[in-house]
Amino acid sequence: MHDRTKTLFIETVGCQMNVLDSELVVGSLRREGYELVHDATAADVILFNTCSVRAHAEEKIYSALGRLRRHKRENPEVVLGVLGCMAQKDQEEVRRRAPHVDMVVGTGQLARVPELVEEVQRTREPQYALSLGRADGGKHEVTASFESFDPPRDASMRPTPFQAYVRIQIGCDKFCTYCVVPATRGPEQSRHPDHIVAECRQLAGEGCKEVTLIGQTVNSYKFDHGDGRRSRLSDLISRIHDIPGIERIKFVTNFPKDMTDDLLDAVRELPKAVKYLHVPVQSGCDDVLKRMKRLYTVGSYRDMLHRSREKVPGVAISSDFIVGFCGESEKSFHKTMDLVQESKFKNSFIFKYSPRPGTKADDLHADDIPEEVKKRRNNDLLAVQNLNSLEDHKRRIGSTVEVLIEGPSKVGERQPAGVRQLTGRTMTDHIVVFDGHDRLIGQTLKVHIREASPFTLYGVAETGEVGGGGLIPRSAVMDPSSQRRGLPLLS
Repeated sequence: MHDRTKTLFIETVGCQMNVLDSELVVGSLRREGYELVHDATAADVILFNTCSVRAHAEEKIYSALGRLRRHKRENPEVVLGVLGCMAQKDQEEVRRRAPHVDMVVGTGQLARVPELVEEVQRTREPQYALSLGRADGGKHEVTASFESFDPPRDASMRPTPFQAYVRIQIGCDKFCTYCVVPATRGPEQSRHPDHIVAECRQLAGEGCKEVTLIGQTVNSYKFDHGDGRRSRLSDLISRIHDIPGIERIKFVTNFPKDMTDDLLDAVRELPKAVKYLHVPVQSGCDDVLKRMKRLYTVGSYRDMLHRSREKVPGVAISSDFIVGFCGESEKSFHKTMDLVQESKFKNSFIFKYSPRPGTKADDLHADDIPEEVKKRRNNDLLAVQNLNSLEDHKRRIGSTVEVLIEGPSKVGERQPAGVRQLTGRTMTDHIVVFDGHDRLIGQTLKVHIREASPFTLYGVAETGEVGGGGLIPRSAVMDPSSQRRGLPLLS
């Protein structure tokens, strides 16, 4: 081994679950003496934490691995690893397309990364750690092979010390026909609520103010204690609500059929619960939903929306859509357009259908929508959503909102430190930018909304700390590029 400090590089592709996995992997390697660097060619260990939801995400990783082929040949002592969903789903393809990779580690085996790195360095032999496929054993055996990776947290590994993801569930048993997650993440398993609460308590002690509870279908969370008691997501949120220091509790992503009244009641009644629900519908056509095996109808989704807004006045709701799914006719697509128009989502994440090998949709249905039609439908649906978002934002002009300040906006990142454009989110998850001093980052303060775009609210902070003694009489920069792009949500 080197006399100098051991170094680590990691690139993460995908959703919040992957971001959390990477944080935890880095933390486990830091405990082995590694320091994080931001240049792959300067690292002793190079890791890629991967996503398989869309083909583009996989090709991005193969391109990165290809660029490192020469570096690996010239530096054979470097350890190169592929982690996560792509590793679990396509281990043989990874070996074929990138034979210079030393480690292939699936989502259920991430706890073994430090051990496998050491084994590669000792033997110079490739190492593979993968969970069982869904058809490779009995349910108990397959479930046991997917271990929830939840080691002690390392505050220095989070993007901000005052926000954190907390895993409450792994895996998925919904088996939507287009989705690889049941294969890559394994059977649905809920963590013990005591462990989750203890983790949140630790995070609060480290200065964390906002926790985002994550799971593939987070509102499906349920933990059977074995003595007749069952903990639901509403029970868990209530317990976390009592932790001093925690100011906000979010949870993503929700499954429409599992949006229960007790959960909606908790969101309404608990002040720390963010009044925001992300509930993917995917299509506004029952025929398409049936081919997707989404387990609900458009009518039942509409009922869920109505019930959510009735029980939680002022709640913001966002959604996901897949356009160009197998057999989606123009009539089917226009039903989706109608649903978006009437539902008034805060925002929507819209994706073109990408067939994934090994899914039921890829086995049973032809990918029969031309790419140019998918692009048009994507743009048309986005245009309707943007109009709704602008209408929603304009209604908020003149209001005063509480904002948890996350850091400089995209514009602010190009400005000198001190007073610059900052960004944060409201209790309904709306993005707000305003001029303020860097020392405000991590605080919650009131912002008066002056202007709006489809993506962002622009305001003025109601505090004397903006310029170190008084408000800055400078208008917010009206640049939609200031929106800090969010990660793809779990769906």
